Amino acid sequence: MPRAASPQSVDSQIACVVQQSSPGTVFTPDAFALLGSRAAIDKALQRLVARGMLRRLSRGLYDKPRNDELLGLLWPSVDAVVQALAGKDKLRTQPAGVYAANMLGLSEQVPAKVVLLTDGISRTVKAGPMQISFKRTTPRQMAAAGRLSGLLIQAFKSLGAPHMTPARIERLRQQLPAAQRAQVLEDIALAPAWMRPFLREVARQEP
Repeated sequence: MPRAASPQSVDSQIACVVQQSSPGTVFTPDAFALLGSRAAIDKALQRLVARGMLRRLSRGLYDKPRNDELLGLLWPSVDAVVQALAGKDKLRTQPAGVYAANMLGLSEQVPAKVVLLTDGISRTVKAGPMQISFKRTTPRQMAAAGRLSGLLIQAFKSLGAPHMTPARIERLRQQLPAAQRAQVLEDIALAPAWMRPFLREVARQEP
C-alpha cells in the first residue's frame, strides 16, 4: 500500500505554493485540498502563520502579506478576497451597489461594506477591516454576471437616474473599449426600462 503523505510533506508543498505566489494572494484551505487531509492542511496553515509567511484574515481565510515602502503592511484587495471565496464554493458573483459604481470610476466613495450578488448562499465575510456581503439573488439578476453590462446595470441602480449625467456617460464612453461597449446592447433587455437609454448611449459607436 502507498504510504500516506506525512504532515511535513503537506507543510512543504503548501509552503512552496505560498512562496511562488504573489504578495496579496488570498487562500482558503480548500485551495490545497489535493495535498492532504483537512486537518493536516489546517495545521500547515497555522505553522505558516506562525512563521509569518501567511496572515490569518478570518476563519478559513489567509493572505500572503504585502508591504509598501511608505504605507507598510497592506490588506489584500477586495478582488483577491472575492476570487478566493468564489473559487472555493464555485460561485458566480456580480458586484453591486457602491462597489460596482466605484469599479467603473462613477463614484469615489470607497464602501465600508462590499456587496456582491451571487447564485450561492447569502453570507457575510470579514477580511481584516473589510466586510464582504454575498447576497443570493434571482437568476435574472445574475444573467449578465461577469460581463460589462452586469456591472453597468448594478452601478446605475446604485446611482439612480437623476445622477446619470452626460458627463458620467461620456466618461464611461471614453474609458471603456468600444468592443465591450457594443456588447452591452446584447443584455439591454435585462435592465429596467428607465436605464436602457443610458445603456444605449454608453454603447453608441462614433458616427
